[in-house]
Amino acid sequence: MTHLIIVLTLIALDIVIFTLLMAHILLRRNGSSETRLAWIVFIILVPYIGALLYLLVGGAHFSIRRKHCDILEMPGIERPDLADLPGMDINTPEPYRRVFTLAENLCPSDALGGHALELKTNSDSFLEPLCRDIEQATRHVHLLTYIYLTDQAGQRVADALRAAAKRGVKCRVLVDSLGSKAFLKSQLREDMMAEGVRVVEALPARLLRIARTRLDLRNHRKIVVIDNSIGYLGSQNIADPSFAPKAKYAPWVDCMVRMKGPAVHDLQELFLSDWYMDTVELEQELIEEVPHVEPDGAEVQVIGSGPDLPSEILSMVIQTCFHVASEEIILTTPYFVPDIAMETAMLAAARRGVDTTLILPKNNDSKLVALASRSHYERLLEAGIKIHHYTSGLLHAKTLTVDRQLFLVGSANLDRRSLELNFEVNLLGWKPDFAGQLRLLQKSYLNESERVSDTQWLQARWPKRLARNAAGMLSPLL
Repeated sequence: MTHLIIVLTLIALDIVIFTLLMAHILLRRNGSSETRLAWIVFIILVPYIGALLYLLVGGAHFSIRRKHCDILEMPGIERPDLADLPGMDINTPEPYRRVFTLAENLCPSDALGGHALELKTNSDSFLEPLCRDIEQATRHVHLLTYIYLTDQAGQRVADALRAAAKRGVKCRVLVDSLGSKAFLKSQLREDMMAEGVRVVEALPARLLRIARTRLDLRNHRKIVVIDNSIGYLGSQNIADPSFAPKAKYAPWVDCMVRMKGPAVHDLQELFLSDWYMDTVELEQELIEEVPHVEPDGAEVQVIGSGPDLPSEILSMVIQTCFHVASEEIILTTPYFVPDIAMETAMLAAARRGVDTTLILPKNNDSKLVALASRSHYERLLEAGIKIHHYTSGLLHAKTLTVDRQLFLVGSANLDRRSLELNFEVNLLGWKPDFAGQLRLLQKSYLNESERVSDTQWLQARWPKRLARNAAGMLSPLL
């Protein structure tokens, strides 16, 4: 009798826990219907593991301080109205202007004119000018990265920062807790701090923080701001292309943008907001200072995204890029796991006759994401979208060009993690000359790629189709 009571009690407890979890999934404010359904199915199939994983990473919750760290809303902080300053007018033609209109309605930043942009197409073309700019800094250097390795690239940047700090330049380095785990424990970090470089751990990953924060919410941004006049953003971490932690996929192929102009102020705001989240330190004058306007420059908008900002900012911007395209779309990303709306926008563009090309790495460091990505290929190929697999390393650049006119480049992948969870930064812009340079880079990727054959892909054997589609079902959770 006692045994029966224990069994019935456990069954009742299971039912109560399951019911509460289902209610929580259905009542949560963030997340799509497909994500809710995926979590419910996953918990039913693997009840205890699924429930534990949902409690750990199922909701985009983070600490109260992080939810209320908008530095622009703090008493006494005055942000200059950049859009009203001379030389910052936007002349982007329709229909591309619609993308900026959407972004301005979703983001705290403005679309601004007056920018000098330089495309850095590989690691050396990024690190050499970066170190040179740091060597010429007179006031401050702010660097935010997801991964900082103690390799040659990491040493080069560290040396430049240490020399700058010795000159009295304020050097602040913010690195993600998980992405830069080894660096945070390294001698290099200790040496940098001993010589005056502030190195801070972003979003500390501690088991004791689970109740307040999702441990898998990461700061994936790559930002450098120097003297509030020069900014860098893009896909490259502070690491050699050989990327020692995953050398068998090397080289990592990235691109960055060096920028001068008023939008550097928006990069500064993002960095200072992230710095404040982990230090509660803020230099007000850096927010109120306005960078120089470059004559006849590009029109751009810095798009910061993350769980502390309105949901689906970046997803809607990219979808609108697909909607306004009339001739050509070229997209590169290492991780491609679109939601239904994103995939539908791509399919609609291709069906309208837009020449649509997707370039992905042939060998991906995430096998599950690669399988989930390839579960979408059949529909894309049937719509006429050209898919190419890059074969000369892991293509890590995240780029989008539209009609040789509009461009998007930054840190965000085209997957759920980047679009909904991680802190990311991207640059939306209109400048045919720069869009043409970025398109030439994309074409160079195509020259080192293999086109996916429609016939061969559609005739794949059932074990491969089974693995792809099973991974695709989990894509809302990836």
